[in-house]
Amino acid sequence: MTTRLVILGLLRDRPLYGYELKHIIEEHMGDWTAIAFGSIYYALDKLAGEGFVEQVGVEQEGARPARTVYQITETGRAEFLRLLREVWSAFERQYFAIDVGLAFMNALPAEEIKQYLHRRVTMLEEVLQHIQEHQAEQIANPDVPAQARAVFEHSRLHMEAELAWTRDVLQQVEQGVYV
Repeated sequence: MTTRLVILGLLRDRPLYGYELKHIIEEHMGDWTAIAFGSIYYALDKLAGEGFVEQVGVEQEGARPARTVYQITETGRAEFLRLLREVWSAFERQYFAIDVGLAFMNALPAEEIKQYLHRRVTMLEEVLQHIQEHQAEQIANPDVPAQARAVFEHSRLHMEAELAWTRDVLQQVEQGVYV
């Protein structure tokens, strides 16, 4: 559903071709949504088949492959609003694979668990650093809407909480509490 919502939302502004959608998603949304490149074209085909988007032209520059340009239809605008309202009214409980690992952590040596946790702390620190840098870069761009700040803050705060929690678990493991 997220892929469909994002594509319809982006097409509300102007007609776009698949690669433009990919670029916008990677450049401006990559820190807080996971939309694979292939799923963009799949979703475009599906949305076109359902009448939510339509092809408005094919562009070709030199020997490069042709690009199909899509625009949202009136039905697509209604679908966008339906999906948007669905996102706002839904609550998603998050489940984390690491919790299953915690449940069975006693099956591994404590030193191995410590190594995994140290690696996880490092990865989380790197991700948090990237989010903070990307947030500063994006917020400085006058074309980025004000609500992007809330999106970045949401992602940043989740990462900070995950990092604090991971450090706490690591400390407990190092003190012999959990293993």
